[in-house]
Parts: sequence; C-alpha cells; structure tokens
Amino acid sequence: MPENKSRSSQDQPWENGWAPDTSRAPGTRRLWLAGGMAMATIIACATAIAVSERDADDDSAAAASPFADATVPGLISFATPSETPPKGGSGLSTQKSTTKAPSQQNATRPKPAPEPSKSPSGGAGSPTTAAPKPPATTTWRSIRAVNYPDRYWHVRDGSVALDRVRGSESRQDSTFKQVRGLANSSCHSFATHDGTYLRHRGFVLRAERTDGSALFAQDATFCPRGSSHSGATMLESVNYPGYFLRHKNFVVRLERYDHSSLYLADSSFRLVDGLA
Repeated sequence: MPENKSRSSQDQPWENGWAPDTSRAPGTRRLWLAGGMAMATIIACATAIAVSERDADDDSAAAASPFADATVPGLISFATPSETPPKGGSGLSTQKSTTKAPSQQNATRPKPAPEPSKSPSGGAGSPTTAAPKPPATTTWRSIRAVNYPDRYWHVRDGSVALDRVRGSESRQDSTFKQVRGLANSSCHSFATHDGTYLRHRGFVLRAERTDGSALFAQDATFCPRGSSHSGATMLESVNYPGYFLRHKNFVVRLERYDHSSLYLADSSFRLVDGLA
C-alpha cells in the first residue's frame, strides 16, 4: 500500500484548527522593498539634477568674473581689455576732454605777439628807415625821382607823369601843396595850384577835383614810408595797403610792393622845395 503521508496543518486548516493570518496583507514586504527602491531612485535623480545645476552656475559665474583670466594663483588682476575702442563717430570712443575752463585758459594762456603788418612798409624785407613826419603847416613841394634826378612829378593832360622841367608853366605844374591827408591826418595829400588833388583812379595818379566822398579822400591820401635810398620817401596808399606810388614808363601809378631793386628805385622819391 502506498505510504500515507501526513499533510500539513495548512493543507487541512479546518481539521487541524489552523486559520490564515489576516492581520498582514499578502506581499507587504515586497511592497516596502519596491517603495524604498523608488524613493532611492527619486532622491538620486534629484541629487544629480541639483549637482549639475550647481556646476553650470559655477561655470557661468567663472566665465562672467573679471578675474577669470588671471594667470597667477592668489593674485587679483585688474588688467583692462586689450582691445581699443574705435575712434571717430562710432560712439565708442569715450575719452574725456582735457580742455580747461575758459577762465583757466585765459589765466594761463600767454598773450599772442602782434602780427606783422601785411603792408610791405611793416613787413620783412621792407625799408627800415623811419618814415618822415608830415609837416605841421602847408608846404609847397616838388617830387623828384631817385633814379631820374632830373625828372619830377608833372601834371600833364589830367594825369601825373615823370617829366623834365621846361619853363615856368612846367615848374608850376610840377609844384604841389602838401597838406594833411584827407582820410588820415598823419599822412599826406597833394593839391595843385588850381585846387585839384592828386588821387589814384584805375591805379593811375590823376589830378581831379574832390567830390567830397570818402572814397575820393582815401584815393587822395598817401602815407610816407621809409626808403632804402637815403633821404627818399615811399608813398603808400591808405586804402590799398601794400600798394605804393611808382613811376613806370614815366607815368606815376599805384602798384603792389615787391622786393626788386627796380621797384624800390622807381617807388622812392625825394620831396624837395617847390620849383614854382
């Protein structure tokens, strides 16, 4: 006969009086284990995310730090960027102006030296002899050329030529009343016996009656200047500074100053006593 094995009490709960333990749900240990593993996984993921974010923040802070390029450990570098902002109108050049305030400039700036006169009479290379002063009273003069000592200013056909003296009429037309300048009292004007004045018009010296205008007064006023020829005078136009009376082709005219020896001789005259 087959061996009759006894069954456990669990197989025969009712016969043996065994009942299952209903105080614990089946699989409780497995559920706790699964829950623990899930919590560990969540904690590990959260930790990894936090660490990665902190590393990223550290990298960005290091990149933004002005001391990131320091090469010597423990030393703080205050070096400025090596790139220079472009100059011009780009708006990137922010250099501060070093101009002082107007009051400081006026206090420290030396007074400029006076500029030399543009007139040849006051410029470099011009005659240095002191100009003669105009006479205090009316004086009759004849005007003789330095390089043609036998020729004088002579009114001929309304203009002034450089002629030799011939007869009493020629003497009278070669004698002029020297008066204070019509436009400048420190200069000269020259009048004839019949009341006309010598004035330049069209750069030629002419004898004309005054019309009372300021232009006529200026055209008839000549300022004496020193000459390189001893005892001679150069006559500069008051309204054309740098232009002097000179004879050219034996006609007295107004021309711009130059340094040539011919010009200096042609524009130098001796004011002598009147011939008439």
